[in-house]
Amino acid sequence: MNDRVQVAVCGAHMSELPLNHQLLRLDAKLVRKTATSADYRLYYLSDFHPARPGLVRVTQEGAAIDLEVWEVSLSNYGALVVAIPAPLGIGRVELADGSWVQGFLCENYAIEQAQDITLHGGWREFLASAKTAITKASGQSTDTRARCRL
Repeated sequence: MNDRVQVAVCGAHMSELPLNHQLLRLDAKLVRKTATSADYRLYYLSDFHPARPGLVRVTQEGAAIDLEVWEVSLSNYGALVVAIPAPLGIGRVELADGSWVQGFLCENYAIEQAQDITLHGGWREFLASAKTAITKASGQSTDTRARCRL
């Protein structure tokens, strides 16, 4: 029996982002950088600090979303799962190569008022785009900065 679980992360838990320390504290190891299959959409969940995305599987108009696959021991997996705040949770995520792993997903109710950021292709790309928009808007309005909470 394998004593490790692969977990896909697509947001604040990715390498060098604000919540990555939670994985490192659980002695998780980065396995690979890849993407989902083309059956997902990504949403900006503005009620979180630090900022986080919500990944949702869809039946049409999906796209591949960049993510990282980490491996964590079974003994630490439970500690990871119980620390996940609603509307996020763990479910099965299909990767670009057709394999399936455990991964962060978002409940559908949470995306009703969320910004669809799928066109960016991933959380890092969205963050880069949002920071560029904030820089351009500096001095004109603080609304974008407050809304994105980056």
